[in-house]
This record gives sequence, structure tokens and C-alpha cells, in this order.
Amino acid sequence: MAPSAAMREPTYFLLVTLLDGPLHGHGIIKRAEEISGGRVRLAAGTLYAALDRLTREGLVEAVQQETVNGRVRRYYALTVAGGIAVRTEADRMAQAASLVASRPSGRTVSPAVRPAVGPA
Repeated sequence: MAPSAAMREPTYFLLVTLLDGPLHGHGIIKRAEEISGGRVRLAAGTLYAALDRLTREGLVEAVQQETVNGRVRRYYALTVAGGIAVRTEADRMAQAASLVASRPSGRTVSPAVRPAVGPA
């Protein structure tokens, strides 16, 4: 990911889920939905495609595997690069939000850009 490119919200929340340690796919899905306030709902196919992409990009890695009820369960963790990427994105969003938060409320349109009303 290019340093200046904004991260998609599902990718951001997927990486945030791994900040506290490794999780398996179902755990990532549940945690992403929880911490996003329900905005991010990852389908299994979407999640595993994203995990494959993030693994290729070096942001996550499979760190453990176990078999539960005959099914393989992989646990994923952030790499150092993944931790840097998610924190960089959080900083980028905070800086962008501060542009709005630092503005006085009550005035949303500058008088200089209001459309003219009536004939000039």
C-alpha cells in the first residue's frame, strides 16, 4: 500500500482486530463488526480474500493452525509492517478529522461561495 493512499474501511478494521493478538477468521469477523459499531460486516469469502491479499502485501501472517471438528482453523497476526500501516492510517484519519474539529461550528458555507440569488 502506498503511504499516501487511504485504506479502505474494511481493511482498516480487519487490521485493527489484530492489534491485540492473533485471531482466527470467525474471530476477526465478529471483532470487526463489534469495534466498527456494526458498520463492517465481513463475509467469509471477502475476509479470506482480504487475508490472502494482506499476507501477500506483508501486513498479516498466518501464525498458527489447528483442526476443530475436522476443519482447519488458521490464526492470523499483524506483521511489523501491518502494525505500522494500521497506525499510520489511524494518524492520517486523525489529522483529517482535526481539520473539521478545529473549525468553529455554526457556519457551514463560506459567504464567498454562496450562490447568488436573483439577477446580478
